[in-house]
Amino acid sequence: MDSEVEKLDQLPISRWHWETFFLIGFALQFNGFLNSSGNPITADLISVGWSNNYLNAMFSSAMMLGFFIGSLLGGILGDKIGRKKAYEINVLDFAIFSFIAAFSPNIYFLIACRCLMGIGMGAGIVLGYGTFTEFMPANVRGKWSARLSFLGNLSPIIATVTCWLVIPHFGWRAVFIIGSLLSFIILFFIHRYMCESPRWYFANGQTATGKKTIENIVERVEHEKGKEITFTLTKEPDEEENDNLHFIDFFKGQLGRRMLVSSATLIAMDLSLYTITVWVPTIFVNNGINITKSLFMTMMVMLGAPLGVLFSTFIMDKFPRKWLGVSLIVIIAILGYVYSIQRTDVGIICVGIVLTFILYIYNSFSSAVYGPEVWPTKIKMRGFGYADGIGKIVAIVQPYLIAWLLSTFGQTAVFIVIGVLLLLCGLIIAIFGIETRDKSVEEISIILDKP
Repeated sequence: MDSEVEKLDQLPISRWHWETFFLIGFALQFNGFLNSSGNPITADLISVGWSNNYLNAMFSSAMMLGFFIGSLLGGILGDKIGRKKAYEINVLDFAIFSFIAAFSPNIYFLIACRCLMGIGMGAGIVLGYGTFTEFMPANVRGKWSARLSFLGNLSPIIATVTCWLVIPHFGWRAVFIIGSLLSFIILFFIHRYMCESPRWYFANGQTATGKKTIENIVERVEHEKGKEITFTLTKEPDEEENDNLHFIDFFKGQLGRRMLVSSATLIAMDLSLYTITVWVPTIFVNNGINITKSLFMTMMVMLGAPLGVLFSTFIMDKFPRKWLGVSLIVIIAILGYVYSIQRTDVGIICVGIVLTFILYIYNSFSSAVYGPEVWPTKIKMRGFGYADGIGKIVAIVQPYLIAWLLSTFGQTAVFIVIGVLLLLCGLIIAIFGIETRDKSVEEISIILDKP
């Protein structure tokens, strides 16, 4: 890897960084908008006689299947044709199929569109967060990646408010049209203003283009700051060549260790996120606590989500990366069980807010920071994509496990099993995890090869 890339880690934060942040962040926001609008849309589909609970389950599963496919394809494209081109393709995908979905003639056509837009949405998560780690200086990469996660995770609130305002007057089709138009707008700005990752150029032998891209970035920053920037460059060890890697190679040797760590990080997120946000209300209802009729309680509990992601921006670079992840997993495992045994309104709200707060700190840590961060540049998107795909498989299988545990052994068993699985993920990260805080992308790429 050419020493020129060290300049990216020595640049002061500038308008160029903010521009990149908003280009990727708003694409993730509109991605999340289409994702989060699913529940209000399915509710309207039932009210107008288009769907039922079974078809709504197919609607949700179709998107998850699309996410799984997109995680794999997005990773492959991002490494092969470049971060920017791949990101444009994924945004174009969910922009087009969201628009087509608005004109669906029946529920089955809509389900197919949901799966197809899910491919672009799943790829977008991998490419968005993965690409951003290659632009930011090492000493603030965690904080800025957490900020990106905060922007993306505002989508549930925005989608809920939009659906509340739009669906009663214009129906569910209008939501897809809004999501599509916003996606086409951000696609235009990405194409016009976002640059390709210089690290991708260097990793793929396009040294001259990589140097030219860095020169342009430095020139912009120097012009903004009104002074010449002095860099201290050293010759970095060459990154390991990974031109002929096959899928199975990601599960062997040192790459296998990275896959184990990245997958455990994302599996823990999917286990906790889908259990707590989806199943806990059902468990309470089964125990005679009808919290679903209280919008106030639900709103109060979910206030922990944006607050947690926002708080993560302040602590992400303050603690050793892998131990922060392990600590959050242990806290979530304990609080999840405590939350499940609450029987009073006050207990549900107080413990729920704290649990959601911690959960979304971990959500930011896993998907925006540590999950993509552990991979070398040349194979970052494939590695992160495959790991995210493994997490999505868990998300697909998990509901059946929880339903069986809940029906056969009761709610205590659900949280004991989920807690044990979370602690297993934490143990894997503690033993095999790679410390990435304050390390450049190039240092992370070779860290496992050092004696």
